[in-house]
Amino acid sequence: MGLFRLIYDSSVLMAQSVPEALEALSDQDAGAALVAGATWVMRAQGRHMPLARRFIALSNIPELGLIAKNGCDVEIGCMVTHHVLAQALPDIPALRALRQAAGGSANPGVRQVATIGGNICAADFAAADLVAAALCLDATVELQGVKGTQTLALADYLAVRAHRSGAEVLTRISIPMSSACSAHARLTLRKAGDYPVVIVSMRAARRSDKTLCDVRIAVGSVEATARRWTSVERALEGQIPTPAELQGLAANHIAEFTPREDIGAPGWYRAEVLPHVLCSAYVDLLGQLEGNVA
Repeated sequence: MGLFRLIYDSSVLMAQSVPEALEALSDQDAGAALVAGATWVMRAQGRHMPLARRFIALSNIPELGLIAKNGCDVEIGCMVTHHVLAQALPDIPALRALRQAAGGSANPGVRQVATIGGNICAADFAAADLVAAALCLDATVELQGVKGTQTLALADYLAVRAHRSGAEVLTRISIPMSSACSAHARLTLRKAGDYPVVIVSMRAARRSDKTLCDVRIAVGSVEATARRWTSVERALEGQIPTPAELQGLAANHIAEFTPREDIGAPGWYRAEVLPHVLCSAYVDLLGQLEGNVA
């Protein structure tokens, strides 16, 4: 496997349980790090990032690869791959954004191994499709550590993930079911396999008067960390703008972002195309909402 060819100077533990992974991760002298699908780790040298001395692989822990319905939530194990997620999620409007994100990210080869947990935990990977999709669906994450289990809203976890200390494993992601519809849109500069320069996931329901409610908009790849676009969400509540009107509204709120600069695209370009990508998600969403009046 590519992972093991890449990290020949490191040792690899194939953990058989979360407690075993936590015990190994707690060994400060080992310089250990968790690894999921390894698609981001395999690019570490290209990012001039040092490799850990020891990797703890989670792929042999069966429960981390499961998708299950638990009451009103869909629970997704951290080791569920993009490919499996796209195939296994029911084709219903409430989960459409996550299903689209999983089925359209990167390229088929990467989707076979990249995981939802890896997408969420990779703090230096700004262009993670599944993060924006899960964020707009009000996802929560479960973190298991040596002192117990903690559940956080995904938005709260993203704000602190780079600074959390101590041994912990993000074990599962929970998505609450709702009557809302959702959609996901992304823009790449050249081809489908490129990292997207802008990602937008959107969710909304419709009142009996056909205006929007329960609006969520998550933007990824524009800044270092995906986040909600709350000012536009508030502006859309109780409204039903045309796509052109939404594009104008979004353009008026672009100054709230500080777009990142990298080899993929300049910051000014990310800001310029963001309203257009939002409109793409919105048009998809409007098409779903027809016939789905709350």
